[in-house]
Amino acid sequence: MKGCLVLQRQFAYVGHELAVLLKEKHGIGEFCVFANQRGSYDFLVSQKDIEYTSIMLDEDIHKQYRTELLDLPYLEAFEKEHGNLWSFINVDRVIRLGQLVREYPYDTPPYTYEEMLRIVQVYAKNISAFLDRERPDFVFTYLPGGLWMVLLNAIAKKRGIPVIFIVHPLTRDRISLSLEYDRLTWVEKAVERNKNTALEAIPRYEQARRHIEEFRSRPAMYSAAYASLIHHGRRKYFKFLLPNNLLRSVRWILKMVREWLRESERRDDYITVHPINYVVDRVRRKVRNLVGADDLYDAYDPSKPFVFYPLHYEPELTVLLLAPFDTDQLSIVRRLARSLPAGMYVYVKEHPQMVPFRPRAYYKELKKIPNVRLIRPELSSFDIIRASKLVAIISGGAGWEATLLGKPVITFGHIFYNALPSVAHSSVPEELPELVLRQLTVEARLEDVTRFFVALLEESAVCDLIYIWEFETDREKRRAALEEFAGFIAKKIRLVVEGEDAPQRRVRSAL
Repeated sequence: MKGCLVLQRQFAYVGHELAVLLKEKHGIGEFCVFANQRGSYDFLVSQKDIEYTSIMLDEDIHKQYRTELLDLPYLEAFEKEHGNLWSFINVDRVIRLGQLVREYPYDTPPYTYEEMLRIVQVYAKNISAFLDRERPDFVFTYLPGGLWMVLLNAIAKKRGIPVIFIVHPLTRDRISLSLEYDRLTWVEKAVERNKNTALEAIPRYEQARRHIEEFRSRPAMYSAAYASLIHHGRRKYFKFLLPNNLLRSVRWILKMVREWLRESERRDDYITVHPINYVVDRVRRKVRNLVGADDLYDAYDPSKPFVFYPLHYEPELTVLLLAPFDTDQLSIVRRLARSLPAGMYVYVKEHPQMVPFRPRAYYKELKKIPNVRLIRPELSSFDIIRASKLVAIISGGAGWEATLLGKPVITFGHIFYNALPSVAHSSVPEELPELVLRQLTVEARLEDVTRFFVALLEESAVCDLIYIWEFETDREKRRAALEEFAGFIAKKIRLVVEGEDAPQRRVRSAL
């Protein structure tokens, strides 16, 4: 059995460790890799744990567009087979927006339309040839956050190669898998399987009940590692002026310049940040932070009837991938505000990690909407959710938290908790006023939430993947923390390759 691992950026270290565990403990011994970020590629090439049959690097493929001749007949045929090309381009924040290599709110694409088409073309040809050559039995990937990853997913599925996605269920110390990136397919099957069983008779019922009760009495963010990155208060924005911090910044910039001058191959990679852009963007951010937005925040009045809309972090796949036609949050808030009944407000709260990045002009546009109130980002989202009549969101964690707290939800994106009866997805703008009125009367039944949570516990593994990915440097500790998850992955791999979830295999040659 052979797997194709998609190992982007720093996930390469975690994904490699999972591959080692799958080989040593579960008999899945052959892998090829599609990697992203040259440092991760160098690690995978130099390690001695596994001899990958092939390792393809995203950045090397990307460079080919410069000499590629545009072949419109090829792209037209590809589009008929796999769908509109913009569905691949718009997901990529570097190619489409010029972000990641530049800081938000920068949003100017670095490529022309024809160059974008040539980029799609070289990726499509290389991915097709890669799958023809390697012939994997499955693809294993995190949520696709770039053009190449979405293309690989589409091409593999069209060939009948199952794609297994890591999906974070927004639940403390749990990680899940799915055959779709915007749902929890095995969780939904478990819900369906148990629908006629008395709730108390379903295994893990007591564990689910305790978790929900604990969350309702003492709500907490789904990841302690993620929570540790959030710091409120303006004082932190002045810390860069401290001598030690200024010196550290200078040293970091000098290190970037040295690497830029010394590493010509990496310098030419499309995801490498130019040192000048790094300095310019950070100086602009520091000036913006010194000015702040304190004068723009409105008083929070929980006694008024309101819909809560928490702004998303940008650019991120929760917006670009899961809501491809609703990426403009200003437009969403305007649409939501004009869909509310008389006397009701939209309370908008900034994502804590976006406070340093979002420009004042953005908040001023929000404040032009008569029934919108911009509330302070340090306020507790849990308290706001409890006081709200309804939570509206694209596809973030606050929607799942609202569901656990018994509040109805409207989503503008595709996300796993859309499967619950108390969650409604808005896809037609003209129907939003009616949808709001309907959701305001919806009861988020505890039984529905509990049944879904029982299924989630059944179809997930104990693993704090965010902490392992972001913070754990000790390999032995990382390996131990991943063992249960590796066993869960092995079980699902065998299910989709050999068992009842195995698709009809359609080996397709490149166009």
